[in-house]
Amino acid sequence: MLNVPSQAFPAPSSQQRVSSQGRSKVPLKQGRSLMDWIRLTRSGKDLTGLKGRLIDVTEEELKTHNKKDDCWICIRGLVYNVSPYMEYHPGGEDELMRAAGTDGTDLFNEVHRWVNYESMLKECLVGRMAMKPAVTKGMRPKSQVTDTLPREGPSSPSYDWFQTESSVTIVIYTKQKNINLDSVIVDLQDDSLRAEVAIKDHSYLIHIELSHEVQENFSVRVIENVGKIDIVLQKRENIPWKCLGQPLEKHDSFIPKKDTVLYYRKCQLTSKEYVTHDTRLFCLMLPPSTHLQVPVGHHVYLKLSVTGAEIVKPYTPVSESLLSDFKEPVLPPNKYIYFLIKIYPDGLFTPELDRLQIGDFVSVSSPEGNFKLSKLQQVEDLFLLAAGTGFTPMVNVLNYSLTYVPSLRKVKLMFFNKTEEDIIWRCQLEKLAFKDKRFDIEFVLSAPSSEWNGKWGHVSQGLLSEFLQRSVENSRVFLCICGPTPFTDEGIRLLHDLNFSTDEIHGFTA
Repeated sequence: MLNVPSQAFPAPSSQQRVSSQGRSKVPLKQGRSLMDWIRLTRSGKDLTGLKGRLIDVTEEELKTHNKKDDCWICIRGLVYNVSPYMEYHPGGEDELMRAAGTDGTDLFNEVHRWVNYESMLKECLVGRMAMKPAVTKGMRPKSQVTDTLPREGPSSPSYDWFQTESSVTIVIYTKQKNINLDSVIVDLQDDSLRAEVAIKDHSYLIHIELSHEVQENFSVRVIENVGKIDIVLQKRENIPWKCLGQPLEKHDSFIPKKDTVLYYRKCQLTSKEYVTHDTRLFCLMLPPSTHLQVPVGHHVYLKLSVTGAEIVKPYTPVSESLLSDFKEPVLPPNKYIYFLIKIYPDGLFTPELDRLQIGDFVSVSSPEGNFKLSKLQQVEDLFLLAAGTGFTPMVNVLNYSLTYVPSLRKVKLMFFNKTEEDIIWRCQLEKLAFKDKRFDIEFVLSAPSSEWNGKWGHVSQGLLSEFLQRSVENSRVFLCICGPTPFTDEGIRLLHDLNFSTDEIHGFTA
């Protein structure tokens, strides 16, 4: 299998170059939308050039298909003719050509690992990569764990189990001291247990077909000072187990996070509320046999079937409210996920999401992201810059900082919108600023009405210079920014011009 260094993709001058805040899209020609691509894949047209045949592709054969009108790419062992897709690719033709005639798996994982390419490119499938010759006699193939681990990295975890008359406890020894409940995801389905633990930039997986039936309710405990995780299952029958069960795919594996495949579970829509004229607050209920807590600053992917194709989009969960006025929580914690999502009338995904009825299901992935809570632990001044729905990653950052960061002196949010009607949770933000004197909010509109008395315009050095005033001289600062890519790019550039370092800035993907 061919491997291209991931640093080569995208190119530094590319319109899709990955930065701290995400990637850019290029304008598509008329008639080249995602919906147009779906129509083309259903037209019956031969998109592979092989008249429906599937073939085994050798490395030598793959190398020859490296031109725009004859472009084959290998992703995870499958080869696709992506030439018909060139004009429909949001990242532009140049980005696909970076992997022309090669194994583009590493490149794909780096830029858009979450994309459901199997569904998008199923009519472009040429075949599989041909098997390599057998291992030379006398040589033993490496195990999955040792083959995928770098020479330097976290120690490989291990697990054990024990039982009582009524329960079975699986113990995972992570050999790390910074593990918390956010690091653990457990899914129990049809007596198949899947437990994934995030350990730095690696993922440890327990995947077992249990030998006996268990109840759907279970508990997860983390002992942080020793890095031990207990998953306690309740037996359906109080009988002794002779073994835990049979291993399933990738059981007891420890691999880099970037090499894992996203896992989805179906979540039920329980409520949908209007927040602004085009923004909704969706509440999804996790399956009763799932433990999942999305870490602050991380996102998940929502997946829906749209006209027969599976479409995937990333969204950052938010808390139910900025204000904690409730005497008792209305819904049990850690069983519900909330999303603030703008509905685009001409879009493909969000109108379909908006049409869902209470009780319908949406597939939700495991969390992704590179935001480190350690960046907030000692901060004194926290500055948040958001445009439109770029406000969503700020919600949990704001709540966490005001609740758990003792060194915090000031949090300031500059919130850019087009009109007053577009401001998400304006009333809640103003109430929070009144309630907590550490928090300040400034609204900036790009198309204000004549009655608007606040600030207006676009992100600029003048606006930021006035906004980024420290509470005390030389205070420890951290800045978060999120919005449309041009907003984030320009904002980060201006922050550097104002002498803030890269370590002091985190750009979220909108």
